[in-house]
Amino acid sequence: MSGHSKWATIKHKKGIADAKRGQAFTKLIKEISVAAKMGGPELESNARLRTAVLKARAENMPKDNIERAIKKGSGELGNATYYELTYEGYAPGGVAIIVDTLTDNKNRTAADVRSTLTKLGGSLGTNGCVSYMFNTKGVITYDATKYSEDEIFTAALELGAEDVTNEDEIIEVTTSPADFANILESLQNAGFEQDSADINKIADQMVQLDNEKAHKVMRIVERLEELDDVQQVSTNLELPDDYTDDE
Repeated sequence: MSGHSKWATIKHKKGIADAKRGQAFTKLIKEISVAAKMGGPELESNARLRTAVLKARAENMPKDNIERAIKKGSGELGNATYYELTYEGYAPGGVAIIVDTLTDNKNRTAADVRSTLTKLGGSLGTNGCVSYMFNTKGVITYDATKYSEDEIFTAALELGAEDVTNEDEIIEVTTSPADFANILESLQNAGFEQDSADINKIADQMVQLDNEKAHKVMRIVERLEELDDVQQVSTNLELPDDYTDDE
């Protein structure tokens, strides 16, 4: 199973998802605002905004928050300039790492990302040093104790999903980025309630480490995700089968 999905499950079990919901909302609001500023406030004609709004709804963000974020991005509630910056580098064990950010201060973000990586045993690389290892995919996950793999499999593939897998009680639907919004919304309308939904960078080949080294990598991921400017962290780490969240 993809390392990002297993990590998402671990976070859910630890209660991190609820504890950091406010922070997640802040990142989603920024994403919605930028999408509205770039492509306008209409969901029907702005695919990026529609995707951002669907992700926000998947996280149970209140409707008022979403509407305010759209208005802010379209200039109705003031204006802010954000830059999309991506950083590439390495975590311990030679694990590739990509950090996607939205920031109003390039220097602050660069310093924060570099400092977090280097303090925890990683290093910042040059643009393109690891991104060639990754493909961008839509990923939607479901609780296999609530739904059968067959019913998700049938519905998702009929909608044009690329793949459906089931492991460790997680059903994972993989889509192209272009089809993500349509498939997610259609599955919601069919009555399937997702555990998570996002567009992720997925590595072609994963790196396996022992528990000790995997913990060092995941500590970097956690610290990077805590930075306000960071939207997403991607790695090619394959968490070992015996991985636990105990330090």
